[in-house]
Amino acid sequence: MNSTTALTFQATTGGIVLAILTIIATAVLCVLAWRRSGYRTSTGLMELLRLLIVILIAVTLLQPEWLTMYRPESRPSILVLTDASRSMETRDVIDPSSPSTQPRTRAEATADLEDESRWQSLSERFDVVQESFSSSLPEPIEGTDLHEALTNALEEHDNLAAVVLASDGDWNVGESPARAASELRKKGVPVIAVVQGSETRLPDLDLVRVDAPTFGVAGKALRIPFVIDSSLPRETTATVTLTPSSGETVTSQVTIPAMGQLNDSLLWTPYEEGEFELTVDVPVDKAEVIPENNKRVVPIAIRKEELRVLLVESLPRWEYRYLRNALERDPGVEVSCLLFHPGLSKIGGGKGYLDGFPGTMDELSEYDVVFLGDVGVEAGQLTLEDCRLIKALIQSQASGLVWMPGMRGAHLSFVGTELEELYPVVLDPSQPRGWGSQLAAHMELTEAGRRSLLTQLEDTDDANIRLWETLPGFQWFGAANRARAGSEVLAVHQSQSSEFGRIPLLVTRTYGTGKVLYLGTDSAWRWREGVEDKYHYRFWGQVARWMAYQRSMAQGERMRLFYSPDRPKSGDTVALFANVMQDTGEPLQGGHVSVRITSPGGESETVRLAPEDEWGLYQGFFTPEEPGEYQMTLTSRENDATLETTLAVRNIRRERIGQPARTDVLNEIATITGGQVLQASELGQLPDTLATLPEPQASIRRLRLWCHPVWAGFLILLLGLFWTGRKLTGVI
Repeated sequence: MNSTTALTFQATTGGIVLAILTIIATAVLCVLAWRRSGYRTSTGLMELLRLLIVILIAVTLLQPEWLTMYRPESRPSILVLTDASRSMETRDVIDPSSPSTQPRTRAEATADLEDESRWQSLSERFDVVQESFSSSLPEPIEGTDLHEALTNALEEHDNLAAVVLASDGDWNVGESPARAASELRKKGVPVIAVVQGSETRLPDLDLVRVDAPTFGVAGKALRIPFVIDSSLPRETTATVTLTPSSGETVTSQVTIPAMGQLNDSLLWTPYEEGEFELTVDVPVDKAEVIPENNKRVVPIAIRKEELRVLLVESLPRWEYRYLRNALERDPGVEVSCLLFHPGLSKIGGGKGYLDGFPGTMDELSEYDVVFLGDVGVEAGQLTLEDCRLIKALIQSQASGLVWMPGMRGAHLSFVGTELEELYPVVLDPSQPRGWGSQLAAHMELTEAGRRSLLTQLEDTDDANIRLWETLPGFQWFGAANRARAGSEVLAVHQSQSSEFGRIPLLVTRTYGTGKVLYLGTDSAWRWREGVEDKYHYRFWGQVARWMAYQRSMAQGERMRLFYSPDRPKSGDTVALFANVMQDTGEPLQGGHVSVRITSPGGESETVRLAPEDEWGLYQGFFTPEEPGEYQMTLTSRENDATLETTLAVRNIRRERIGQPARTDVLNEIATITGGQVLQASELGQLPDTLATLPEPQASIRRLRLWCHPVWAGFLILLLGLFWTGRKLTGVI
């Protein structure tokens, strides 16, 4: 790079004349003073110093600056930046001269800029450099970082005349591109933005999301929710297909609203254990122009189920009998019953019955779900110690608790015990025995209930809503005033209300690491009317599996590992929970428990889990930065046990195919830098636009002498010498 230097002054003509006259007048006075002294040498030196000081002050008032101009030795360059992100695969670039032809993808349209003949007319003045960009995130995380691309352009190219930015403007990571545009403006580098894509969505069906669970159970139906976003101007009927990697297919005919979204689900029953991939397809509509976003693939693990359920009841009412039968006939559930029989000296016994409530956490922790029927804290039934163990089981062992009150009103006896805060509703103490009626009443699903997996008794949402409206009713319900804060109401009484609103009948909540459910009627067994076990068995099977979901993530002989959320995205904070038992079966307290995590890229880290309570619960956190399958190994120094499992981390879909181009972003960048915006169909104008660019201005470095501290210090030094000299010569 060549450089030239020069001394310049920032002064007016009047200022220059005044400075010259001041210097002349000072020179005359200095000569006269020297002559009066008899031409003494010391006086002559002092007067000469005085004249020098005045000259320097006069020069300072003229604002001298030392300029260094740097001119690049190389020719100016034009940088062509092309967007290589996933959103550029959107097929919505229409040729105005032939609108009937199939649209090209944005990436295909951008490829036109790679034709060297397009830049031939600029080769005499500029060097044309081509680069692509997306983001600096590790693969395969998707993203577009316009700020980084423009900042790198300034840092890596010294003699930059202009930037041609071919993009759809869809920036979703990094800082705002407006900041980088401001830096380009300071350097005098305009951005010519070439918009790739349509500002409005073309006709398209977009399979936005498929929310499969982390794992399923062999032989049990799984509900696979999905979301389809439509930009078609008409209602569309399509057959959605789910194809597992095992080969069989599941189909569902759906009606997708015009210019709207459809939330629906597919039911799939796996029969084999192992790791599978589920492929969900939406057929391409004849009016659709973007077929690339009609498919999603999600992983899922299928396991053999072994749930253990404890059913505690006072009297063998009908609800208890049919619930016991439903759970015992489920091949994946092992049922233990405890029937107290108030008024009798002997607790109900026989096959599958216990002689008493489990007295230690070691015994109770074997159960994934506990059903508490019409029982309470009273003589011959549950004790305060039993309540403490149940609370610990739910809070620290990730088990589930189902409240099933009855006409005895025994549940009010839990008020004041450790189980009181686990109740998801506030009971009415004035009606301990609940309410009864000769006429049957019905439940009504809330909005949350319509979305919940627990209440999904039919294959489609519409059919499920109609079913709940026609299910056989109930003639008794518990007196609950309202749901507690943090609970989710799935169903309410169809007509009865309290001062807080409709009576809650089906309510869920999370407590600690476990789940709690409240069913305020005792007539679910009536759902068998006319259909036998179809809905009754399905409901209770879903309840048991939903409540034991976290405990079933990964478990060994003395260790259990579960996490939340169960299907995290890259960048989410994942909470890790572990239950660890000693060799004797007692909960491990204050132990050294850790999880070794290996990422899909092979990098490993160890997360130390901290003890949370006396029941062997340990907790830690980690943040997965990349999508894929993580290998996790849980170890404990005290019992030499290990437990291995996997965690599937989803990719954050920042880049979506089929979304409109963000012309507003490109307009902002071009406006800030003093450039302009061209459409993809206007590429022919690009060479002519660039040909009008002026030569890049030389870089100038200014050193302002008149306000530099060294210059000021020098003047002060001279004034000090002048004052000292006059003292020494006896002038003052």
